Amino acid sequence: MLRLEARPQASKFWSYGSPLLAVLITVIIGAILFVALGKDPVKGMLMFFWEPINSSYALGELMVKSTPLLLIALGLAVCFRTNVWNIGAEGQYVIGAVAAGWVALQADQNTSRWIVVAIMLAGVLGGMAWAAITAFLRDRFNANEILTSLMLVYVAELVLNYLVFGPLKDPEGYNFPQSKMFDAVTQIPRLMHGSRVSIGLLIALAAVAVLWIFMYRTRAGFAQQVGGLAPAAARYAGFSSRQALWVALLISGGAAGLAGALEVAGPIGQLTPYIPVGYGFAAIIVAFVGRLHPVGIVFSSILMSMFYIGGELAQSRLGLPKALTDVFQGLLLFTLLGCDTLIAYRVQFTHARKEGVA
Repeated sequence: MLRLEARPQASKFWSYGSPLLAVLITVIIGAILFVALGKDPVKGMLMFFWEPINSSYALGELMVKSTPLLLIALGLAVCFRTNVWNIGAEGQYVIGAVAAGWVALQADQNTSRWIVVAIMLAGVLGGMAWAAITAFLRDRFNANEILTSLMLVYVAELVLNYLVFGPLKDPEGYNFPQSKMFDAVTQIPRLMHGSRVSIGLLIALAAVAVLWIFMYRTRAGFAQQVGGLAPAAARYAGFSSRQALWVALLISGGAAGLAGALEVAGPIGQLTPYIPVGYGFAAIIVAFVGRLHPVGIVFSSILMSMFYIGGELAQSRLGLPKALTDVFQGLLLFTLLGCDTLIAYRVQFTHARKEGVA
């Protein structure tokens, strides 16, 4: 009989080493999976861990994938440290993209380059507005934020589909459900010629520094964390749990909305039904693999981007389904949960005592 016994004190070394161990186990299981599918495991692993970094172009594409994951995961880290479970970042990402896209479609030949600022601001406000619905329902009616934020993802996707099939549909788009391509003046500035990497990467890295200062060097950030770790202590110290709820969700929604704006006015260049690609859900894994720390999230977002690119390459070069990306993401999450459990608990084998009959 197996029994879990809480360890007196978790090892600090393994607390930080757990994500690395989870990655190693994921690689081993992934190699076994490739063998089971009749593919060369070495070639398969190269698709995930070498091809995304073997050239300057590949590194640029890796950064393009990492930027939205990093931004969304940073916002989610604030929520999770506050013990607010925002599972609907995907919906906030979509609405941010919709709001930014609407602003971009207003551009004409007389529009100045400063519209890029308005586009990004619209994305932030759109994401915050969508997250505010969850905050209001939790604050006013004590509705579970997990369910409300998750259900709002599907509402956001329906809003996007309504717009691209209806009011924002390109009349010259041969009846495809998409808006017209955005004017060049609305394009998020790129960092270098020949690469799709935009200033969004710099914004995301700046957000890492800002979040670190906010969470670890300000009273407001301290209040957020205390509210999540010890609600009773937070109330005793005079910290408002209601304020913490709103701050966490608005920051998270704004970050997701900004990610949507950078995508739709960057690599995508128009509104389409295919804007939701799962970044909001993948960012949950990114946040936890990064230990909800801004610096750790940088590395975990790069790792998750490798999974996205590796899955696409495995599909095109090895003939494997694109769902392989989701398989690797799931493996990483479950192995991380398993490693964390074994860090906090010790597995013991006990013999069940047989009851005698009088």
